[in-house]
Amino acid sequence: MVDDIRSGRSRVLVVSGDAGIGKTALLDELCDRGSGCRVVRAAGVEAELELPFAALHQLLTPLLEHLPRLPDPQADALGVAFGLRAGGAPDRFLVGLAVLTLLSDAAEERPLICVVDDVQWLDHASRQALVFAARRLMAESVAVVFAVREPGAADLAGLPGLELQGLSDRDASALLDSAVTGPLDERVRDRIVAETRGNPLALLELPRGLSPMLMAGGFGLSDAPTVSTMLEDSFVRRLTALPAQTCRLLLVAAAEPLGDPVLLFRAADRLGIDGVMAQPAVAAGLVDIGARVRFGHPLMRSAIYHAASTGERRDAHRVLAEATDPDDDPDRRAWHRARAVAGLDEGVARELERSAGRAQARGGLAAGAAFLERAAELTPEPARRAERALSAASAEHLAGAPEAALRMLAIARAGALDDFGSARADLLRAQIAFATTRGRDAAALLLRAA
Repeated sequence: MVDDIRSGRSRVLVVSGDAGIGKTALLDELCDRGSGCRVVRAAGVEAELELPFAALHQLLTPLLEHLPRLPDPQADALGVAFGLRAGGAPDRFLVGLAVLTLLSDAAEERPLICVVDDVQWLDHASRQALVFAARRLMAESVAVVFAVREPGAADLAGLPGLELQGLSDRDASALLDSAVTGPLDERVRDRIVAETRGNPLALLELPRGLSPMLMAGGFGLSDAPTVSTMLEDSFVRRLTALPAQTCRLLLVAAAEPLGDPVLLFRAADRLGIDGVMAQPAVAAGLVDIGARVRFGHPLMRSAIYHAASTGERRDAHRVLAEATDPDDDPDRRAWHRARAVAGLDEGVARELERSAGRAQARGGLAAGAAFLERAAELTPEPARRAERALSAASAEHLAGAPEAALRMLAIARAGALDDFGSARADLLRAQIAFATTRGRDAAALLLRAA
């Protein structure tokens, strides 16, 4: 791939495989071998699924110096998507073209490698624009590599693929032996190899939390859990050896998807945690803190976050909201505030409603719907709650989520809608029914044609 882009040919590749199978390690290897190439990198974060263009902004920020050289319609579309310019919702076609032109322009200086990890967690707007651009690369000296857990996603269909499999039993046994310091019963080795299905990260992580007694013959995993579950359990076991303040600091980092160390330590300071408490986690290989905060594996982030209590997670989001500049990033601040609230809160609901308007103006229909749904949930006044639920239902319908739309519509109709609101609800229900019926009819026609 690197040889091809150095010779002026573009390449696209979709790397797929289970969590821990080695996708990120392979991407690291690609970046390390790209001497003389410019490398830009982004990773999907589950907490940012609702924020439109979040992943695209993460990937292209280093290339925005080329934005003024784009044709005006493309520059305007991308500028509005990133909140750099005012305007109506950008045309998705123009955003995709702008991404293609920006990558091509940057590659004129030197070959460009674009790495996008954890595509399954990319926000819809970013994923759509990046795949659009990748399909239209020709001779631009650009490599785009997507890494995703599940192969066969419809939008990635037709792109060159590489599906990573587990190690052979022989290689898995050798890797397991390298990670075990004490004696290992042969039956235990065979069971670990079988249940991890040759997953490299699982083979390295699982022995960390097993006692010598279990390693010697009583390997005590539950009945065939998934690899992701085994890995998350292993990461949680590693937390027990860390100081309590280090665990709280890791929780704040897990709740903060930007990976901004300044924001992390600003939030930690509000919890009375000294930055030096990060060192035990760094030494344990759970997290790396440099220009960005990066977990050793994406599953570490989710394991740390879900191992915390509800109250601990609320505290983490509260301090992150307090540490986030309301002028620079009002939407992310609103989302943190919403996750920190224990009961109803009209102030947070209003803030989420404003965020929904900004998201919809940028073309983020799914994000706008998510903001409105949470706003409705936090609204204390019944009539206002019903009105916001109706707005959320409408947004869910436009975002192509009929089941969610019907759920919010039921909440709206159970509330205190006025005559106009009731008429809007009836119309929306009819529109949803028409759209879903038309989809079923189209599918039936295709089946009959086949």
